[in-house]
Amino acid sequence: MSNSGNTIDLNSDMGEGYGSWTRGDDIAILDVVSSANVACGMHAGDPEIMANIFAEAGKRGVAVGAHPGFPDLWGFGRRIIPFSHGEIERLVAYQIGAAMALSTYANNPITYVKAHGALGNLTQTDHGVARAIAKAIKAVDPSLVCVTFANGIMIPIAQELGLTTKSEVFVDRAYTEEGHLVNRKEPGAVLHDAQQAADRMLRMVKQGGIETVSGKFLPASFDTICVHSDTPGAVDFARFVRKALESNGVAIRPFTH
Repeated sequence: MSNSGNTIDLNSDMGEGYGSWTRGDDIAILDVVSSANVACGMHAGDPEIMANIFAEAGKRGVAVGAHPGFPDLWGFGRRIIPFSHGEIERLVAYQIGAAMALSTYANNPITYVKAHGALGNLTQTDHGVARAIAKAIKAVDPSLVCVTFANGIMIPIAQELGLTTKSEVFVDRAYTEEGHLVNRKEPGAVLHDAQQAADRMLRMVKQGGIETVSGKFLPASFDTICVHSDTPGAVDFARFVRKALESNGVAIRPFTH
């Protein structure tokens, strides 16, 4: 990992309900993680949910960031919508603005941006999409950190635009031999065994890299680990992973504080 010392950030995607419909136990997860990526109303989320998560995170000293996605409530932002790069830039800017407003309202301003779902996955392979998101961040607030995939193509693009970047790996997702996330439609794409996931993550943290499905090791530096909040048993899973990291001498702290 690229942090100084033996520390790492633990983040989770949150606020991914809509109206009276909720997804995941956000409040319980906030007691485990050090950073919260908050949906901005396009793939999920609304002003009430956003304001509440920002405020609850603030009470716990949890850093918060915008989690923009495709405007796809039915597909939860996991379907690619063929917007132009300019349209993506403006959609992301719009969502960052919403997150900035409501996080400021809740007295816990956002400090970073991390793209969600299909939009985020496109930044692994599409330079134009990666640049559009980075340009949106820079245009709205260049002090916001751009969070993206470890060893991803978005890192040099964002840095070229003058943005600070932080790299991410996923504790509960399998990796291809190229270091990309295994498609969720494939078997074994999501890891459900907490012990297995924690053991793999400890190897990745200690050795500094990404472990693929075959056991291959790809050297990579990273600053934050994502644990999803919407899978069955997510809270216990997250607690187990955090305990495993801390008991092995890895402290959990927000990367933006």
